[in-house]
Amino acid sequence: MNTRVLLVDDHTMLREALRLMLENEPEIEVVGELGDGAHVLKSAQELNPDVIVMDVSMPNMNGIEATRTLRSQCPEIGVVALSAFGYKQFIMEMMDAGALAYVIKSAAGEQLVRAIKSVARAETYLCPESTSILIAANRRNEHTPASHRTKKNLARREIEVLRLLTQGKSSPQIGTDLHIAASTVDVHRRNIMDKLDIHSVAELTKYAIRTGITNI
Repeated sequence: MNTRVLLVDDHTMLREALRLMLENEPEIEVVGELGDGAHVLKSAQELNPDVIVMDVSMPNMNGIEATRTLRSQCPEIGVVALSAFGYKQFIMEMMDAGALAYVIKSAAGEQLVRAIKSVARAETYLCPESTSILIAANRRNEHTPASHRTKKNLARREIEVLRLLTQGKSSPQIGTDLHIAASTVDVHRRNIMDKLDIHSVAELTKYAIRTGITNI
């Protein structure tokens, strides 16, 4: 029986290239394509794929949130994360959200096919580039004080603060928008930077754009 695959990526040309490549695989059948993470659950319920190839960075709803929503409703469907970026944070957040595999777009092709087949067997798969990134991060972590090692996913309120922060708003302005004290905004801001290990607004903005939190 063929593995039924749904492609989710906001870049039309990339989806077309991936579909053409996968159609040459005798055990893989592409049953649909999407350009928006917000419609993944509905399409999954209609198309009944075995595996979804999920881009991490998409507008409206990024791959992390889409994967978390999908896995909570359709845990039988496996997810292969696909991203142009090999950041440790992306890899960890996608795996925490329920993805079983992570493939960097520059390593797609044979690596993506391996990932799909592994996930279809409910097995975990990381492309070599992702594995190297995690190993390097782990080595750095061994030299980091224990009090600084715990990194968590951003909470919903932290995402709201980050979105407004990348719009150039000050802590008092963000506090007014969210109906919280400016001092509370500053606490969220410090927590966000600590969790992401990012310490400038410029880098936070880049992160927010790449993950689809903002599209400024």
